[in-house]
Amino acid sequence: MNRRLAVNFAGITFDNPVTTASGTFGSGLEYSEFVGLDRLGAVTTKGVASVPWQGNPTPRIVETHAGMLNAIGLQNPGIDTLIERDLPYLHKKGARIIVNVCGHSKEDYVEVVERLAEEDVDMLEINISCPNVKAGGIAFGQKPEMAEEITRAVKEKARQPVIMKLSPNVTDITEMAKAVEAGGADGVSLINTLTGMKIDVARKTFALANQTGGMSGPCVKPIAVRMVYQVANAVKIPVLGMGGIQNTEDALEFLMAGATMVAVGTANFFHPYATMEIIDGLAEYTERENLDSITDIIGCVGRQE
Repeated sequence: MNRRLAVNFAGITFDNPVTTASGTFGSGLEYSEFVGLDRLGAVTTKGVASVPWQGNPTPRIVETHAGMLNAIGLQNPGIDTLIERDLPYLHKKGARIIVNVCGHSKEDYVEVVERLAEEDVDMLEINISCPNVKAGGIAFGQKPEMAEEITRAVKEKARQPVIMKLSPNVTDITEMAKAVEAGGADGVSLINTLTGMKIDVARKTFALANQTGGMSGPCVKPIAVRMVYQVANAVKIPVLGMGGIQNTEDALEFLMAGATMVAVGTANFFHPYATMEIIDGLAEYTERENLDSITDIIGCVGRQE
């Protein structure tokens, strides 16, 4: 452990500020040949629901310039498999664990959170970009009052710190951050994917069966950095930043914008060693800059000297 890289996020100390973005790393099993799971600050699991989800029809992934679109539909094997297979594997590998939780209703979220209450996981990340079926399919993350309501419901049952994952598909991201903070969130993570579309001109139809998908990768990074900066200066709870991080310089941008931790997502698909290289790069940066701690630069661009 490099003590210069240690960070405290919502009362939990992690060896370094690097984790994985949900949905891009499975639950770590697929990447263990490339990544030392115990070297990561934490492994953030794929979203887990109360029951298995099949996801959307194919095709559901397509490349774009400097990024990709996905319409996976949060396919996952459900909470039983996570508890029986994935968590024991991650513990065996010595990983710290953040479990991403998804659902179609408030009751769905609460059920998973209750199941995880007695499990040895460090944090919960609540994906509120999921549609609320009882509100006609409106995403929890698009209306402040709904975001606050789901946060409050989850916090009532959670035994672990709760991170609310914010959608960028809103008019004012700070309004959403303030809403989940009011609901009791211990932290926020952002950004989730931006809604996009691609047309297959040869077939004269949509490239994705779902028509639209979530855009991620380097193309979204400037938007993500801007939103992280805005949120970090709007709330008092810590921020987990993500969106197009490929290398150490990208991670440093997010930290300087105000993120306490960062998550690597799309880069895992084309460069599975990215997280390890970023951790090493951050260690080299602290030595080169003679920093006592990586936390010395968190939010430095917004500080008033």
